Amino acid sequence: MKLEGKKVGLAITGSFCTFDKIEEEIKVLADEGADIYPVFSSNVQTTDSRFGSTKEYIDRITEIAGNKPILRLEDAEPIGPKGYLDILLIAPCTGNTLAKLANGITDSPVLMAAKAHLRNERPLVISLSTNDALGMNFKNIGTLYNVKNIYFVPFGQDNPIKKPNSMIARTDLICKTLEYALEGKQIQPVII
Repeated sequence: MKLEGKKVGLAITGSFCTFDKIEEEIKVLADEGADIYPVFSSNVQTTDSRFGSTKEYIDRITEIAGNKPILRLEDAEPIGPKGYLDILLIAPCTGNTLAKLANGITDSPVLMAAKAHLRNERPLVISLSTNDALGMNFKNIGTLYNVKNIYFVPFGQDNPIKKPNSMIARTDLICKTLEYALEGKQIQPVII
């Protein structure tokens, strides 16, 4: 079990179409021995979609994680001073969250968790899911790619004909990306 005893923060934002894939990978993390601390964005907490009830999703993820979820900005802030996470994963990471992170905006529990965690100079992993990765968010990907202690789950275009700017992470590589990031390495290739 490669993540045995590692305290993994799991920050979930509102790319609702990827929730099923992310849930499967959370189970893998748990099976690998990770101690998972879930953090949910405000949008995830309040927005139901055609993909299902977010309350039910939060309940399922919380059960898999085995730890109480962080749902408020002020509850995410202690991640910094207490320094209890070995690594933080934002999965899925929407374009909105990506843009705010790149510009230092901390207006949600997920963004506060990221800011607080990065102050401890520990790895933050981004599992991208955005329709504008090759559009308005392209510069934000570049900005974050060059920030110390930030790593990306390999990603690529998910539908180049119908959505040419859209990119999504290979969620099946989340666990391996975490392993590399814990060693201070970016898994390669990043763009697949």
